[in-house]
Amino acid sequence: MQDTISQFNAALKMCRDLFVNKLKDYGAAWRIMRSKSVTDQIFIKANRIRSIEIKGESMVNEGILPEFIGIVNYGIIGLIQLAKGHSETDDISVEEAIMLYDRYMEATKNLMIAKNHDYDEAWRGMRVNSYTDLILMKILRTKQIENNDGATIVSEGIDANYMDMINYSVFAIIKLTEANEKGA
Repeated sequence: MQDTISQFNAALKMCRDLFVNKLKDYGAAWRIMRSKSVTDQIFIKANRIRSIEIKGESMVNEGILPEFIGIVNYGIIGLIQLAKGHSETDDISVEEAIMLYDRYMEATKNLMIAKNHDYDEAWRGMRVNSYTDLILMKILRTKQIENNDGATIVSEGIDANYMDMINYSVFAIIKLTEANEKGA
């Protein structure tokens, strides 16, 4: 489990560094996004990953690794938006956005640690395309919950689905990074 945590932390650092740099470039412009729009943004990224996996090539000179990083960051944005609601302006500072990012990333990592304990590192035996399919399934679930105004009968809420999408994406980042290192 310790190796998983150190690999998870390395992947999170990659995601956080990009988030912070984009925050410095654009500010928290994402604050105007409603939760449904965040879900759709994650869908676009996951759908592109699946398209590249199926076709075996991309016409835009970016692989799938940046898309998984994007899903992590938009998942955290989604959690922030669920907690704060959307805004009509860029209404939080870079410092507050980073603090919120870290808070929700820590909660998501803690969920991974608990589930990884119970599932006994099952993610290591999975293929990256399975993570993609699971993320797309979580997106469909999330859209259904959003269409029901957040109401569920027995299911987890939108926040749990975002966290699962983030964790599957981090697992994919770990596997893709390992593959790149072995190929280098």
